[in-house]
Amino acid sequence: MNKHEQQQENEEAKSFDFVYYIIGLATGVFTGAILDVGMIWALVGGVLGLLSTALFLKIFVKGRQEI
Repeated sequence: MNKHEQQQENEEAKSFDFVYYIIGLATGVFTGAILDVGMIWALVGGVLGLLSTALFLKIFVKGRQEI
């Protein structure tokens, strides 16, 4: 195993992006469900939660790899 493979493996082990996605999904589904418009809005809320999470990770947290 070379140095690049070890570094990539360590970065993957330290990455907790999935936690952000789970929180975004749960929050979006919950928000969509409490709108009391219909259950389809729970799905829409989940999708919007995932998109918001992706935006957050891409824009606001982009400099964290340099630390």
